[in-house]
Amino acid sequence: MNKYWVYVILTCLMEMVWVFGFSTADALWQWIPLVGVIIVDFYFLSKACEGLPTGTVYSIFAGVGSIGTVLMDYFLFDGNINGLKLLFIGPLAAGVIGLKLADNKVKEGSH
Repeated sequence: MNKYWVYVILTCLMEMVWVFGFSTADALWQWIPLVGVIIVDFYFLSKACEGLPTGTVYSIFAGVGSIGTVLMDYFLFDGNINGLKLLFIGPLAAGVIGLKLADNKVKEGSH
């Protein structure tokens, strides 16, 4: 795994932190570090795009964010997951995994 994939992982983790923060922040002092987390998150996103295709990075970022938000809602905030949500999460997960695999295949073919 190259360093750019580490940035992808970090940006996805940071996205989950600020999504959690949006759900829990009530006071101004809670929003201030949240803005810092968002800035750091977009720094990691931009660093990932320096070495990986921007479309792949953004798709993974958005897909993991969407899936993570649904799971966080269910496990942390007593949200519900129903068959329709699972129906739509499946293609998102498949797309994220597929993009990662496709990116690896392009690199293997270019050697």
